[in-house]
Order: sequence, then structure tokens, then C-alpha cells
Amino acid sequence: MPVRGALRHRRGIMIPMPTSLPSRPVIGILHPGAMGAAIGSALKARAGAVIWADAGRSHATAKRAELADLVAVPDVAELAARSDVIVSICPPHAARAVAEQVAAGLRGRADRPIYLEANAVAPGTVHAVAEVLGDRAVVCDGAVIGPPAWKHGTTVLWLAGPGARAVADLFEGSPFGVRTLDELGSASGLKICYALQSKALPTLWLAMAEAADRFGVTEVLHDELARTGVEHTVALAAVRERAASKGWRWAGEMDEAADALAAVDVPDGFSRAAAELYRHAADRP
Repeated sequence: MPVRGALRHRRGIMIPMPTSLPSRPVIGILHPGAMGAAIGSALKARAGAVIWADAGRSHATAKRAELADLVAVPDVAELAARSDVIVSICPPHAARAVAEQVAAGLRGRADRPIYLEANAVAPGTVHAVAEVLGDRAVVCDGAVIGPPAWKHGTTVLWLAGPGARAVADLFEGSPFGVRTLDELGSASGLKICYALQSKALPTLWLAMAEAADRFGVTEVLHDELARTGVEHTVALAAVRERAASKGWRWAGEMDEAADALAAVDVPDGFSRAAAELYRHAADRP
């Protein structure tokens, strides 16, 4: 069943406006990492099928998809051809490439699926994705705040722009709390602001530790912080542990945050420094 609706202008882009989805839509997940698998599982109750593209994915991804009871299809082209809703949930640096793959897969399709851009990207990237997809899909802006949701009360999915209400309905009753905003890009803008405290701010510990080591004052700094009631060792160990496993991904998110801040004339140096610190932490043996 096609998603039908008028077109409206937004920043020079003709944006399709959806009105409805099938009662049991086919939903495609690109890709079922930890968050993607949780989203796919959450959508199963409302979907006719939740599918994912098997080509080129790792054994770990396939295992997550299996545990979430998602249905494999051969590749992105097949997923794009079959899905009424496509959820892009991948590392931030890959968001545009995924949109390009989907756009190619939608070529020649008569109806327009909803494309949920749920990555931790700048509002400008969301609009770039909308340009890539053009009139082949209805682009909805999404931002996940919280961990992969397997139980209620931990995570909120913010939605904005065209298709937000239709997508929100699909998550009704799921572990993801859903809230909506109006403008395309506003959900991603919210995520950027939130990430400044959740991901950028903790990198101050990494910068402080690296500087103290190079100045040769690590132990003295530790003692001085302890004297003033700051538990430096615990805080540093916590951020190092998180950065070691996720720094490669968070670096991309901080790059997107920096681009977003620069676009609205807010100093972006702190976010760019955070990205570099996460790269260093991820590369640390």
C-alpha cells in the first residue's frame, strides 16, 4: 500500500507528506547492531514483518538479528523494494552512504516508503539524506536518547518532521518511549545538544589525564583532586572503558555535533576535540 500525500517545500527540497501506512507494514532495519536489533524487536508487534539486509554484515550482526527474530533478505536493494518503513540506524559516518544505497534500491518504485533517519547525526545531515532520497521516500528525523530498549522506562525515541506520527504509532506499547517535534532536523538537534553532556563532557577526563601524563604530574594531580573531593581515578576509568569499546562510533557522533554547532554559529572546537580524544582512546592498546 503506497504512502500517499502532497509535496511541500523545505529548504528548497520537495518533501513528500505521508498520510497512512498499511495496517501491518513491512519494516526494514539498516542495520541490526545493538540498537537496531532492539528497535526491530520493538516494532514486531505492529509489523507484518521486520526485515534486515544480510549482505556484507558480520556474524555478530546476524546473531543479533536472529535473537531479535528479524527476517533476513539478501541485500539493501531487496529491503528497499519490500519495506513500507525503512529505519536507518548505523554509525554516524555511514548515514549518507546508507541513504544512497536505499535511494538506488527505490529507483522505479511507484510508492514512497517512510525513511526513518535515526542516526546520531547533525540536522544538516538529515536534510542531506532527504536530498539524496528526493521524492523516492518520506524522510522522518529520529533521535534515540538512552540505551537499546528491552524494558520500559530507559529510552526515548524523538521523532520530527514528515511521517513522525505514523512512525510513533508503530512504537505504541513498545519499550521505546516516543515523543514528537515538528520540524525535520529538530530531533537530531536535540540529540546533538544532549550528546554534548553525555559524550563530549566526559572527554575532559581523557584530556586532563593525557596532559597530566605529559607534564609528569599524574600522581600529584590525583592527590590534589582527592584533597578537594574529586574521585579522578574512578571517573577516568569509567570513561576509558566506554571509549575503548565505543570511541570509534562516538568520534563520528562528535564530528556531527561539531558540524551542527558550526552551522548555527556556536563554537565547535570542543566537539572536534572530543572526537579526536575518542579516536585516541579507541586506538589505545
